Amino acid sequence: MLLALAISTGALLPEPALASTVTTAERKLAARVDRHLPAALGLLERTVNQNSGTMNFAGVKAVGETFADEFRDLGFRTAWVDGAAWGRAGHLVAEKGSRGPKVLLVGHLDTVFEPDSPFQRYHALDDSTAMGPGVTDMKGGNVIMLVALRALKEEGLLDQLRVAVVLMGDEEASGAPLEAARADLLHAALGAAAAIGFEDGDGDPRHVVVSRRGSSSWVLRVRGTSSHSSQIFATDVGPGAIFEASHLLQQFRDSLAMEPYLTYSPGLIVGGTKITHEPEASRGTAFGKTNVVAESTLVTGDLRALTLEQRARAVATMERIVAAPSPNTSASITFKHGYPPLAPTDGNRRLLAMLDDASRGLGLGALEAVDPARAGAADVSFLEGHVPMIVDALGLKGSGGHTVNETARLQSLAWQAKRVAVTLARLARAPARGR
Repeated sequence: MLLALAISTGALLPEPALASTVTTAERKLAARVDRHLPAALGLLERTVNQNSGTMNFAGVKAVGETFADEFRDLGFRTAWVDGAAWGRAGHLVAEKGSRGPKVLLVGHLDTVFEPDSPFQRYHALDDSTAMGPGVTDMKGGNVIMLVALRALKEEGLLDQLRVAVVLMGDEEASGAPLEAARADLLHAALGAAAAIGFEDGDGDPRHVVVSRRGSSSWVLRVRGTSSHSSQIFATDVGPGAIFEASHLLQQFRDSLAMEPYLTYSPGLIVGGTKITHEPEASRGTAFGKTNVVAESTLVTGDLRALTLEQRARAVATMERIVAAPSPNTSASITFKHGYPPLAPTDGNRRLLAMLDDASRGLGLGALEAVDPARAGAADVSFLEGHVPMIVDALGLKGSGGHTVNETARLQSLAWQAKRVAVTLARLARAPARGR
């Protein structure tokens, strides 16, 4: 296995005693961050200028090697995990330390901008903002991670932690099978007391993700009794496939509308006498005449839930509805679960409280949890149930993610690195106890 330092017994941190102010040593740690900002911005520009669209395997690996050099300079052992088994470039794994609490830091190397995108270069707009593919999502987050770790090393604190880092190569378009694509992330989580993700979140520097909804997909197939249109709703014909599909969709809404944070959105519908569906291309075709009752309908949709329990309830409800179609029709529904939800646990809120206290003490203002409805799927969600304290969105903040207007607020690089560095230093001082 890649992470020789992982332990099976695990360690839980006690509830930390939150300091009201930062110590002199912690202020020195924050000052270290400021000294490294010019180099950090240079690293950000270099990595943004290297295209690493998910399917540009050579580009993803090149960005991984650039970051690997930085981790090796900090004394980390690094390994490139080839992604051929799941159809992607692979992941970068780095590890350091043999004592103290274990923390897992999570980022990703790929972007949504492939080599044919017109958006390819870093461009500084002024002293405080810059545009570029992946500048916030999430090469900036990877840089923040490194700046915080470098500050800890220079203050002699890094060796008080066991640190595992996983920079995924397929966050924007996951490889398959997903279980193989996330196996190294889950292995890195063994024995971890806390995990921090460096996504940009909702772009607000006051916000941290402690929970987010998972994503699943579903396919509803409906068959009706074909007949002349003048016979629709007759006892031996029924409503036809299109009417029945709309009836079932409305029942989904009526039955699930009161579930907070749950969404179930149909994204494509194809209906008629004959239909085709190309799932990989997310498209379909239909043939039908106005004087013929529709025989076939297919609907594809998205399901997002805040907890595994909520997802299970929604699936059961939708399956129950589909199992009782109207007379002279038949229906079936299938589900495919992708990113799991990250539930809002006490442990996650405890880690947020530590970050909030560090931020206040540093004069950087309060931090609060993002509304889960505004938190998209991310790799830290796979750590649910494996790591007792998980937060995300400690990355570079900005706007326009996944568009050619992706823009970073460069001041947030220092803010986030200082918050993370001080929090990691406090985690290092907290004695571990068994589960």
